[in-house]
Amino acid sequence: MLRLPEGVKIWVATAPCDMRKQADGLSALVEGSLGQAPKSGHLFVFFSRRRDFVRILFWETNGYCTVSKRLEAGRFRVPEPVEGQGAVHLEARQLAEVLALVETGSGVRQRPVH
Repeated sequence: MLRLPEGVKIWVATAPCDMRKQADGLSALVEGSLGQAPKSGHLFVFFSRRRDFVRILFWETNGYCTVSKRLEAGRFRVPEPVEGQGAVHLEARQLAEVLALVETGSGVRQRPVH
């Protein structure tokens, strides 16, 4: 799991994302759809339409970083969107829960958080 510095905000996009996008495409989404500054140092989280793939974008000192995770089975439990907003704000603990809880056909399965 990512260790986040104090003061970093986490924004989860409410619309599904084309996971073929890399850092430049995601940063354009951050500016256009989310209305945020992609080089702010905050984390921007994007899920695929099927919710089985997540990509996280953030800016470090001199460039973009992306972290990706694709599930072999199940789906991520994505936060409910707030009407009229392009993103939902999460705390680090909440993001860890989203990445650890996976929906399966028969319910929800907890994945261990290390």
